[in-house]
Amino acid sequence: MTSATELFRSARDFLLEHREDYATAYGGFRWPRPEYFNWALDWFDEIADGNARTALHIVEEDGRETQLSFGEMSVRSAQFATWLRARGVRAEDRILVMLGNQAELWITALAAMKLRAVVIPATPLLGPADLRDRVERGRVRHVIARPEDAGKFAEVPGDYTRIAAGAAGAVPAGWLPLDDAYGASADFTPDGPTRSDDPLMLYFTSGTTARPKLVEHTHTSYPIGHLSTMYWIGLKPGDVHLNISSPGWAKHAWSNLFAPWNAEATVFLHNYTRFDAARLMAEMDRAGVTTFCAPPTVWRMLIQADLTQLRTPPREVVAAGEPLNPEVIEQVRRAWGVTIRDGFGQTETAVQVANSPGQPLKTGSMGRPSPGYRVELLDPVSGAPGATEGEIALDLSDRPVGLMTGYHGDADRTAEAMAGGYYRTGDIASRDAEGYLTYIGRSDDVFKASDYKISPFELESALLEHEAVAEAAVVPAPDEVRLSVPKAYVVLADGWEPGPDTAKVLFEHSREALAPYKRIRRLEFADLPKTVSGKIRRIALREATAAGSDAEYREEDFR
Repeated sequence: MTSATELFRSARDFLLEHREDYATAYGGFRWPRPEYFNWALDWFDEIADGNARTALHIVEEDGRETQLSFGEMSVRSAQFATWLRARGVRAEDRILVMLGNQAELWITALAAMKLRAVVIPATPLLGPADLRDRVERGRVRHVIARPEDAGKFAEVPGDYTRIAAGAAGAVPAGWLPLDDAYGASADFTPDGPTRSDDPLMLYFTSGTTARPKLVEHTHTSYPIGHLSTMYWIGLKPGDVHLNISSPGWAKHAWSNLFAPWNAEATVFLHNYTRFDAARLMAEMDRAGVTTFCAPPTVWRMLIQADLTQLRTPPREVVAAGEPLNPEVIEQVRRAWGVTIRDGFGQTETAVQVANSPGQPLKTGSMGRPSPGYRVELLDPVSGAPGATEGEIALDLSDRPVGLMTGYHGDADRTAEAMAGGYYRTGDIASRDAEGYLTYIGRSDDVFKASDYKISPFELESALLEHEAVAEAAVVPAPDEVRLSVPKAYVVLADGWEPGPDTAKVLFEHSREALAPYKRIRRLEFADLPKTVSGKIRRIALREATAAGSDAEYREEDFR
């Protein structure tokens, strides 16, 4: 066991020991800050040595199952690392990983860490346009994808290795079958030490600018940083943890990789094409799920079913994404006898604020600062800390380990986010006398639809590519299931007339130009309200959308 492993284990065990004692955990926790650390080698392989307990359990919709022990995951990731090295993968090479919830996703994550390669997670929902941007700006040298997604890369130029996570018979021409890796040697030796500040992951995340930001994390900021996520969920060794999240997004790494394996828990997944609450609860019972994390959209769908079908409810249940409605929390409490606890974080961080296990809960509050985080509210006018309502910010005088390095390749944006000795989240909250924080909203115009972040600028740019569109503005429209969906207000170019025919054309363009989760779902032809300086007054559009309009077209009417 290395000294880095001992430091990590000591910090982890402190949080486990005080998992329901917030005051002691917050006051006594100190981030381990080793000079060298490789989570896959110094932690996962250590706990996997001779360990036959299940690390990963995946149940498919058709009943097929995959179960791999900690020991098997260690061996397979070593084989894959050896195989990748033989195919030219080197330290700090960028690997775009576009896989579903399949064992290869976790094996790839571990193998890349062992090689000190940098992973660029990508959701399989992405289309060629998004992939071109990621391959170009991410300087991608290798791609690992499902065989069914290989065709998307025919439109993505670049000299990159193509690897398909499928059996040889299913792999298209020009792609290497990942299955070949399991014939490689498991005797892997790293080519050098891993510095704690070496890059580990690059996340593309939506913003208000023309293109997504590149959030850079290191070999400590996410692996060690997610000790706070482990603490929030209430994970402990031997747990079976289910987190419903799509691969490619930061929350998937939070709660399907680092937090559960930091706790030596089993990661459980149930794959489905259409959400079926009864089937999900049956699988939870069968697998013995003890801790459960789901986005608010899933919680809202779950309460439409008979929750008492779950015979053995989880010990801990949490939600992240946006505040849950009190009635949802109450229905789950009545049926399962447990209370859903909120947590707040970003792609840029781990869990900064949360309702931790065993603590008094306040309706609407997302809790108190996580151990290791000094959270301030910055006054919206002066920018000074100590406000009762203001921008959520992290004090950098004691920089938390679970904070990104910065926005890769964008020194100006990084400097802006870290200005004045604080990392500024762009989120607004209030704080009460007992230190509980209540979320208010974003300080910019990014919104969420079905728990995915949506950048209005990206959607507007896509619309403006069509010849019919002279101007466009996108705002969230209320939706019973998805919380909100993108609605576009469009000013037409000369020669085009407002009406259902034009609306149909623009919905079709949206489906072709945007990934499914970004598509325009509602549309209205209207002049755009603007300030004197010519800027679109989005607040006016949000108010109009909330009020409703008979002039609105809906995507579902044109299917």
